[in-house]
Amino acid sequence: MAFPGVPLMLLVGALARIPGSEAGKETPAHFLYQAKSECRFLNGTQRVRYLGRWFYDRQEFVRFDSDLRKYVAVTEFGKVAADASNRNKVYLQIAKAQVDYFCRYNYEVYSYQAHKAEERLIGRRAKPTVTISPTKMDPTSPNTILLCTATGFYPVEIKIQWLKNGQPEKEGVAFGEELQNGDWTYQLQVMLETQPQWGDLYTCKVEHASLEAPITVQWEPRSSSSARSKLWTGIMGAVIGVAFLAVGLFSYLKSKKATPIQPPAAPSVLGWEVELSP
Repeated sequence: MAFPGVPLMLLVGALARIPGSEAGKETPAHFLYQAKSECRFLNGTQRVRYLGRWFYDRQEFVRFDSDLRKYVAVTEFGKVAADASNRNKVYLQIAKAQVDYFCRYNYEVYSYQAHKAEERLIGRRAKPTVTISPTKMDPTSPNTILLCTATGFYPVEIKIQWLKNGQPEKEGVAFGEELQNGDWTYQLQVMLETQPQWGDLYTCKVEHASLEAPITVQWEPRSSSSARSKLWTGIMGAVIGVAFLAVGLFSYLKSKKATPIQPPAAPSVLGWEVELSP
């Protein structure tokens, strides 16, 4: 908010002495002039300090300080403007009134708006979205990093827990920091470093005020390409073995069926053959 603490004619007179304009030099074609009003509060509005600050090309050269109740020069360039403003009783009174007119008034306005915003937020609930992302930091390591991410929740208080086969995991768990999403919601990540085995079941359990029951997301390890290849090789070997066994057994039974049955040889007594009759 610009503050009319320095008369326009004083401003023009000050700009006539811009560094670089002496000795007949022309004023720079482009320059930046700024006026800033600053309020400093201590213990609410019990102690208020107002600063009306004036800048030329990002350098402050004069200010009004409510604690001193006058204009003061910050640089040599600001002495003329400070002295002229202090002599003008009207502008000096306007500057003194900014403690109440500008600072305390706006403090009440923004405090009211902040209170209303807080009222709108009280009781607000936003449910989290939960996902699990597996990754490997080192391809040669048996360890796997499981990252559970909960995002879009409000309020900030949330509980995230890792379970392995239904039992809480404590080792290898690392918690991140709650991050703001910029829309009054938050996100949080919890990491688990583990060595998953075939058949293990991992669960990320999330509890939050917006939920009637905890959210659970599950993940189980999948076999690698080499493991699947070995599994299929074993299955094919077993199938081929069974096929060969069936062929062999069929050939054996077929050969047994084709051989004629011979009658038993006649017994002999002392080298004589005995003919047996029915």
